[in-house]
Amino acid sequence: MVNHVSFIWNIAESLRGPFKPSEYGSVVLPFTVLRRLDAVLAETKPAVLAAAPDAEGLPDMLRDVKLTAASGRQFYNTSPFDFAKLAADPQDLRPNMAAYIAGFSPNVRDIFDRFDFDKTLDKLADKNKLFAVTEKFAQADFHPATVSNIQMGLVFEELIRWANERSNETAGEHFTPREVISLMVQLLFATDDAALSKPGVVRSIYDPTAGTGGMLSVADEHLRGMNPGIQLALYGQDYNDSSYAICKADMVIKGQDVDNIRLGDTLTEDHFPDKKFDYALSNPPFGVDWKDQRDVVDNEHKTLGFVGRFGPGTPAVSDGAMLFLLHLVSKMRRPEFGGSRMAIVLNGSPLFSGGAGGGESNIRKWLLDNDLVEAIIGLPKDMFYNTGISTYVWILTNRKDPEREGTVQLIDAREFYGKLRKGLGSKRNELTPADIARIVTLYSTFADGEHSKIFRNEDFLYRTITVERPLKLRWQATPDAIEAVFEAKPVQKLSDDDAARLRAALEALGGDAVWTNRGQFHQALKTATAAHGLKLAAPILKAVTAALGVQDDAADVCTDTSGNPEPDTSLRDTENVPWDQDVDDYLGREVLPYAPDAWIDHAKTKEGAEIPFTRHFYQYVPPRSLEEIDRDLEAVMNDLRAMLTEVER
Repeated sequence: MVNHVSFIWNIAESLRGPFKPSEYGSVVLPFTVLRRLDAVLAETKPAVLAAAPDAEGLPDMLRDVKLTAASGRQFYNTSPFDFAKLAADPQDLRPNMAAYIAGFSPNVRDIFDRFDFDKTLDKLADKNKLFAVTEKFAQADFHPATVSNIQMGLVFEELIRWANERSNETAGEHFTPREVISLMVQLLFATDDAALSKPGVVRSIYDPTAGTGGMLSVADEHLRGMNPGIQLALYGQDYNDSSYAICKADMVIKGQDVDNIRLGDTLTEDHFPDKKFDYALSNPPFGVDWKDQRDVVDNEHKTLGFVGRFGPGTPAVSDGAMLFLLHLVSKMRRPEFGGSRMAIVLNGSPLFSGGAGGGESNIRKWLLDNDLVEAIIGLPKDMFYNTGISTYVWILTNRKDPEREGTVQLIDAREFYGKLRKGLGSKRNELTPADIARIVTLYSTFADGEHSKIFRNEDFLYRTITVERPLKLRWQATPDAIEAVFEAKPVQKLSDDDAARLRAALEALGGDAVWTNRGQFHQALKTATAAHGLKLAAPILKAVTAALGVQDDAADVCTDTSGNPEPDTSLRDTENVPWDQDVDDYLGREVLPYAPDAWIDHAKTKEGAEIPFTRHFYQYVPPRSLEEIDRDLEAVMNDLRAMLTEVER
């Protein structure tokens, strides 16, 4: 793979001058696809050319049937050209290249349309670079016997990474490290090995963020290795034109129905609205906002509710990863029809972001209430090409084995990795085959241990209660308090005469007089204002009461018209109560011993869910002893003294 990538990128470097480094990808990616297709069709090209005259004039469908039969593939090329012939005629290369691409079947021509390849060819021809590039690619051996589909996928991914580095784009939006995909695939199929090994089995696999098709390719290879006779239907969607084109090219070479690979934003354009799938894999972009999709997503959430994809809620607009999680769940077959299993890579925020009643928490609670979360695996940092953040693989299913029902397995694999000899972007670590085997074993064993913990769904649920304390105030018309009254907006609207009357009335209360009962204070205030010819409107009374009031635990409790204590908002607090605990019992045990006058406002109670992954695997490391620290300090000081002695000499 490395040799092929280096060979191709050397071609790209030869474009320096007429092309910017950020434009190299627009040349080498479609040329690599074209050369691969050329190599795949080479052996059956004579048969296609022989069949082409007879296919002329037939309806499009019959023509495609005849020519695909001749090619032995799901695509063909009726042009007499191949790379060798193109390179042999530099004079007519541009029109010959156009004729060559036009000779492909429609499902392949669309690939080059998405690359906007005609413009690239025109620029290459204009800058006298077309022949040099074509000639060099003609020397590349991309025959399937030399480069497997999996290897070719790796070549594409590495080229994309290089291209994105030079254009300052994020490679992680396009593909996932293959060893991470391998782990996801093995976890996904671990419980289904027996069923998938049966003759004639038919399954569908879906990736809503397909990129170049890496996940689909690895899943396909794995299942065919288990059962060569398995019938697989691969489905994918991606919003990036180049990634879509490469994925489609890969699928057409595999003999898959390329109509199952769609271009578009999955959140706003679900191209498989009525489809359900046996399996699904996804690696949505990490920490990417969804403000551009917000109108469509919010409308679906509000109008369709649980009939649509986003019924449980929507996350903060700053990170749309949980929307893809909900989208995956919407693609599950009903359990009575076999159910589904799905794997998705997410960053850490979907585990805990958002409080009770918020979108993220509501989504987590809905997933747990419906027993859809089977396992979450914490991966090492520095695993991905564009980020070093913590990542997690979620395994979702609506057909859990009986022993897993009502539970979630957390697996801590954050220390399971090997170091790369040379980093690739942000990627410094990789999962070795031994690491993957260890994780799969932990998952399959399904037991508590150092790196695996089993929890009940309700262990992650809680209630957020609002604890209130009574409002206790005293009132005193001090000079500062009076000035505060006249800073209130309702008071500032008074006429000058009324303002003067109010000031005189407040001063008449006396700066030394103190009231610890609101009713008594209001009576004194009413008397004082009436004596100065003023009747206070409700907004003015409220402003005066607020400005002159000061919290005082020794004062009487303020009550409403029904005699119920009013809460002091400055003393309001919230508490998270575990799901299996009674909130009133919790109040009596945890709050009332310290605040005997507290109560719960049950109208404000919210239900929530979070999965504190790191907390459950935290291991306390005691601090070093003072004696040990002193020894180390003394050793350092001795070294410094020796160095100073040496300098003095």
